[in-house]
Amino acid sequence: TGAMYRACTLVAKQNRLAYDDQSGILKALNNNIISFKNINDDQRVYINDKDVSFDIRTPEITANVSQVSALSEIRKKMVEIQRKIAGENNIIMDGRDIGTTVLPNADVKIFLIASVASRAKRRYLDFKEKGINQNLTDIEKDIADRDYKDMHRQISPLRKAEDAYQVDTTDMSIDQVVNKLTQIIKKNKKNK
Repeated sequence: TGAMYRACTLVAKQNRLAYDDQSGILKALNNNIISFKNINDDQRVYINDKDVSFDIRTPEITANVSQVSALSEIRKKMVEIQRKIAGENNIIMDGRDIGTTVLPNADVKIFLIASVASRAKRRYLDFKEKGINQNLTDIEKDIADRDYKDMHRQISPLRKAEDAYQVDTTDMSIDQVVNKLTQIIKKNKKNK
């Protein structure tokens, strides 16, 4: 779901709107349809049938997504869409408020954590792979700032759901994370 808020932020940028212009962004979203497509097991994000998967991951979008995602009417619209998607599909969703706000009755809730340094290193390598030149120290600061903003926003703050499993991925590879999450899901299915 973070991709949805990133797409909203990109819509604001493309329409030269201030990132706190809630009514302007909402109006622009009426003419800019956000959708997802799975292409070769890779989730791609589209705005009006244009693939923006790369565009929503730029440093400017990353730096401003918390501001857009904190807007109450934007959150309301996105949560509505997220719930619709979940209701129509057997789906795994990720996002900072899925277990607490979007799908509080989800079958399995997992809260992933990792140190800021570990997450920054991952993002740095991801940016490098995509040809985006970004300083590791700046990435760490951006992540820490975003965490703070998201934990302290008035609407749907970032927090662990009481019934969520917490997994610290700081020292885990992607394969180790996938294996751990698969174990949790299988264990949860057995217990139901």
